[in-house]
Amino acid sequence: MYARKALVVLSGGQDSTTCLFWAKKHFQQVSALSFRYGQQHESEVQIAHDICAEANVPFFSLNVPLIGTLGSNSLTDKSIPMDAEKPADGLPNTFVPGRNLFFLSIAAVFARERGIFDIVTGVGQTDFSGYPDCRDTFIHSLNVTLNLAMDETFRIHTPLMWKDKAETWALADELGVFNLVRYRTLTCYRGIVGDGCGECPACKLRREGLEKYLRNRQANPSK
Repeated sequence: MYARKALVVLSGGQDSTTCLFWAKKHFQQVSALSFRYGQQHESEVQIAHDICAEANVPFFSLNVPLIGTLGSNSLTDKSIPMDAEKPADGLPNTFVPGRNLFFLSIAAVFARERGIFDIVTGVGQTDFSGYPDCRDTFIHSLNVTLNLAMDETFRIHTPLMWKDKAETWALADELGVFNLVRYRTLTCYRGIVGDGCGECPACKLRREGLEKYLRNRQANPSK
């Protein structure tokens, strides 16, 4: 167990929900914070709220629409057709510029005011869409910056940083929330709960990881 209190940045998707239950295992008191930033799949916030209610975790949400309007992206602008695959050069247009930078910075201020200095986020660079603000170097850099900016000792925890999606499913299973994560979380950029639309980049990553994990589990039933 790391410390007494932690704040989880919770979207209601596979990764952050797995991290919520990871945090409940490692911290005595856990709270969760979600953001409304103009995302098309805003129903994820209600899902995050419902999961927290069942898990007995205090839940908070903040409206930060500016984040979705600063840059051009298909998650907040319905007029932009969503990239189905990562372009050969450049970032997919599902990338919301600065999203994790803003989320974690806001979360740190929010946490500080409540005496919380451990922040948990579901970002990872092993199996992702190429977003630069999911990388380990970014997280370490921002952690230093937040400490300098507020003269505090924040600790940003990234339980999934070096896990692929199959390993993330394995962690959810280990934590006893496999079915909850599979059927009740919202990863889909089009707002379809569970297995999602199967076509957007988030759904493809999720499905490929699930299929790999289920194959591994069937081949090694004792593990």
